[in-house]
Amino acid sequence: MLERLQLLVGGENLAKLQTKKVLVIGVGGVGGYVVEALTRSGIGCLSLVDHDRIEPTNVNRQIIALSSTIGQYKVDAFKKRIEDIGLSTQVEISHEFVTSANIDRYLEKVDFVVDACDTVSTKLAIIKACLERKIPFISCMGTGNKKDPSQLKIMELSKTSYDPLAKRLRKLIRENHLSGKIMVVASTEEKQVRGEKTIPSNAFVPATAGMLCASYVVNQIIDG
Repeated sequence: MLERLQLLVGGENLAKLQTKKVLVIGVGGVGGYVVEALTRSGIGCLSLVDHDRIEPTNVNRQIIALSSTIGQYKVDAFKKRIEDIGLSTQVEISHEFVTSANIDRYLEKVDFVVDACDTVSTKLAIIKACLERKIPFISCMGTGNKKDPSQLKIMELSKTSYDPLAKRLRKLIRENHLSGKIMVVASTEEKQVRGEKTIPSNAFVPATAGMLCASYVVNQIIDG
């Protein structure tokens, strides 16, 4: 079923992907597309962590949000979807909210981490734990209030701009005296709508961010 991927990356690299375990924290607008792409890239095991249920407001941008899945836990719906895709990917799920107090539990025997959550304190805990344990990771910055997916880039956190989430995270990284390369997916686009309490969003910016995160994981595993 992955013959075309094997033609692109080679049998040895496909076999390597099939031995890896990737932790995805947050499986919403961005994380959902990370999960989708990693599953279809032959990753051997996915550990999915998200405490949210699927809501009608998710339908405009989350791949798992369907009329048939409203009200379900996102990770439960993804477990069923991954099994339905029919590859050999193993799935571990948790409905827990990740914090600095429980992050260690999820990092056992993990080869790569994707941070696709929205909470700054959780992002900081993930980055800190991964840097300390030398686990490769990528963190997604804000994708709301953006229109142009072509302005999304893979870059170091220190190079980000026009992203309030990244700005707060940079400050926390400095205050916590963390050092090391922090790779992120971030947009260089300015905020599009001002004065709204609800963050505007579309289908293609979060999806593109998720695909960039997944491509980074796959290429790093292959090139590593």
